[in-house]
Amino acid sequence: MSLKTKADALLRMATESGDVPGVIAAATDRNGTIYEGGFGSRALGEPAEMTPDTVVWIASMTKALIGTAAMQLIEQGKLALDMPAGDVVPVLGKVDVLEGFDANGQPRTRAAKRAITLRHLLTHTAGFGYEAWNANVVRYQQAMGLPRIGSCQNAALRLPLLFDPGDRWEYGINIDWVGKIVEAVSGKKLGIYLSENMFGPLGMSDTAFRITPGMRQRLAKIHQRGEDGTFVPTNTEIPQDPEFEMGGAGLYGTVDDYLKFVRMMLNRGRVGSERVLKPKTVELMSHNAMGDRRVTMLHTVDPALSNDVEFFPGMPKGWGLTFMINNEQAPTGRSAGSLAWAGIANTYFWIDLTRGLGGVYATQIRPFADHKALPLFFEFEKTIYQG
Repeated sequence: MSLKTKADALLRMATESGDVPGVIAAATDRNGTIYEGGFGSRALGEPAEMTPDTVVWIASMTKALIGTAAMQLIEQGKLALDMPAGDVVPVLGKVDVLEGFDANGQPRTRAAKRAITLRHLLTHTAGFGYEAWNANVVRYQQAMGLPRIGSCQNAALRLPLLFDPGDRWEYGINIDWVGKIVEAVSGKKLGIYLSENMFGPLGMSDTAFRITPGMRQRLAKIHQRGEDGTFVPTNTEIPQDPEFEMGGAGLYGTVDDYLKFVRMMLNRGRVGSERVLKPKTVELMSHNAMGDRRVTMLHTVDPALSNDVEFFPGMPKGWGLTFMINNEQAPTGRSAGSLAWAGIANTYFWIDLTRGLGGVYATQIRPFADHKALPLFFEFEKTIYQG
């Protein structure tokens, strides 16, 4: 049986059985796309089908693109990994550490023991958290009257650190701050910088913070899975006139577009005659950059938004610039030292530099790490390796 036949059957069955409303998946080697397919509905109850050119919210898959932008500026000598981030965005030099809350529910904070660096931000070791997985972040937001990060209001970034920079790994708003750093150094809005320096060279014409009319015609809806397992289509959308373009999770795009980024990484920074990164930069991005700290489970504080999540439980995982790295071979066939991450609406990617294979997979479902969508991604990945 051919790879296409097997992958098509897997994904089609998942939509026909109701495991997911719709799914798009694609895989590439260094030379080009080796599989792509779309099945099911863009929105349940509507006739539009999921196709490879369907536009989805890629959410935290945005982070790797922002990390790449920062690495381009490092190549140009405009940034350095271990420079204090406050030298570029002064407010980052003044962020305190949250120690707890007093009897009136007001936060108690202290000065940080060391400066936040770009490396800390790119590896999620700066001390920032996320409201989906840290109750103290939610408590602080409520006490200080701050909006949620998805509001794309600058006030949403006024969070304290949960520990001193460099002490440990915690997933958080770090890459939103990297986006602010890219803007400060380049003198350009984040979307414009990306368009000129990444999306243009890579041919990613369907990826943007703002959904164009052409993209909207192909946009899939995000479905909320209820406790009874059924899906309800929602109108959830990132603000289209944001105060800041959210480097941590703001982009919309297609699986085909993101596959071009994956292929660029597989080719050590090159696409055709275009060079987006130097080979040594890709090498640097692909190695653990946070010492002996390890990626830990994300425990949900909002079950409608996310389940508890840990990829390959029990396997030690590091963090590069800006990817999760599995330190051992994964059960899917993914080589040790591969790069990966995901988006909260159940979008996922992997980049296996050893085997020269990568893939992108997208549903539009919440909560994150959905009990049907995530295993389906791993089955798809396994099918690619077996094929």
